[in-house]
Amino acid sequence: MLRWTVIFLVVALIAALFGFGGIAAGAASIAKILFYIFIVLFLVSLISGMLRKG
Repeated sequence: MLRWTVIFLVVALIAALFGFGGIAAGAASIAKILFYIFIVLFLVSLISGMLRKG
C-alpha cells in the first residue's frame, strides 16, 4: 500500500510540473488518504504484535 502512495505522489508531482492542477490535486489527495490508511494499519499490526508477545 505504501507503494501506491508513492506512485500517486509521483503522479501528482509530475502533473503539477506540467501544469495540470486538477489532476495533481486529485492524485495528491489520494496519496494522502492511502498514506493515512497505511499508518493506521501499521499501528494496528504493531499493537497486536506487542499484545500477542506479551
